[in-house]
Amino acid sequence: MIKKRKMKALVVDNEKGFASVLANHLKRRKIEADSVYSGAQALEYVRTFQPDVLVLELQLPDMSGLDVFRQIKAIDSTIEVILVTGNGSFDMVIACMQLGAFDYLMKPIDLNQLLDTITGAFENRMLVLKERSQTSL
Repeated sequence: MIKKRKMKALVVDNEKGFASVLANHLKRRKIEADSVYSGAQALEYVRTFQPDVLVLELQLPDMSGLDVFRQIKAIDSTIEVILVTGNGSFDMVIACMQLGAFDYLMKPIDLNQLLDTITGAFENRMLVLKERSQTSL
């Protein structure tokens, strides 16, 4: 049985100010949150800390958001990913949604809407983990 636990979220965005402000906003809501600013940092973080939810900007300085998304899902397919961008390619958004992204939001982001989306993503992940633990018994 999966116990109720504190959510871990990671904000991945090349706009350091946006990422830091968003992570701090989540911390004030009692969510464990960190921020990183590149695809490589995101992948290392995911391997080390295994967050529940990622808020992923599609336009990163070192690699495409689609590549980061694919690699994150290869590391742990249960991590929920919420895509954000101010000027992203809709082809990339569609590709990520088809590959299992939880949702997509355009900047500027309404913080209450994002918080609701993050909460829904976390609840979805907890259901998936619970189902997996029950089927593996």
